[in-house]
Amino acid sequence: MELSEVARLDHERHARTGVPEVVFAERKSFEQNRALFGALYARAGFALATRVPQDQRTPLADSFPDAVLEPLSGVLRLGALPRTGRRIAVVCAGTSDLPVAAEAAFCADAFGHDVVRATDVGVAGIHRLFDALDDITSCGCAIVVAGMEGALPSVVAGLVRVPVIAVPTSVGYGAAFQGVAALLGMLTACAPGIGVVNIDNGFGAAALAHKIVSVR
Repeated sequence: MELSEVARLDHERHARTGVPEVVFAERKSFEQNRALFGALYARAGFALATRVPQDQRTPLADSFPDAVLEPLSGVLRLGALPRTGRRIAVVCAGTSDLPVAAEAAFCADAFGHDVVRATDVGVAGIHRLFDALDDITSCGCAIVVAGMEGALPSVVAGLVRVPVIAVPTSVGYGAAFQGVAALLGMLTACAPGIGVVNIDNGFGAAALAHKIVSVR
C-alpha cells in the first residue's frame, strides 16, 4: 500500500504553526507507522511518534538505528530540533502518573526546550512540592500532571507566577472515572492562570507549553 493511500503528511505544519507534524501511532499498523515516521524524517530531518503500541516499540526503534525511545510512554524520536534555551517544568503528582509526565517531558525536550522535572510531589504529601518551587518558577511554563482528584495544578498555580498547564490522568479508583474526576476538578479550579488539556494528553501539554514559551 502506498503511503499516499493512508495519510497525507502536513510537512508545512511546523512553519505554519510552530509545532511539527507528529505521528499518533496508536491504532496504526507497524508498516504504517514505519512509513510515516520515515517520511517525516526524510523530509525534515526530524520525526516524532507518540503512543507507539507496546509490541511495535522495539521493532520500530530498530528500524531507525539513531532513534530514541521513551519507554514509559512509547514516544519515539529521530533527529532533533534546535535547542532554544527556554525551560519548561514538568510536575508529576505521583509515580503512577509518570507515563503521562514522561510523554510531556520527552516531547518538550524534542521541541528544543530544557525540561525541569519534579516527581512525586502530589497533595498527599504537599511538603514535597516546596523544595521544587524555585526551579518551577525559573521556567517559562509549568505542566502539572495529576490523577485521583486532580488537585495539584490548583496548588501550583496558587504558588507560582508562570502559566500552568494541567494534565489529568486516568489514575484513580472507581469514582475517578478513568480521569474524568481529575479533569472536572482541574476545569473548576479556583486558582487563576490554569489551562487544561485532555485526559492523559502529555503531548498536547508539551505542544501548548512549546507555544507559550516560544512567544516570550
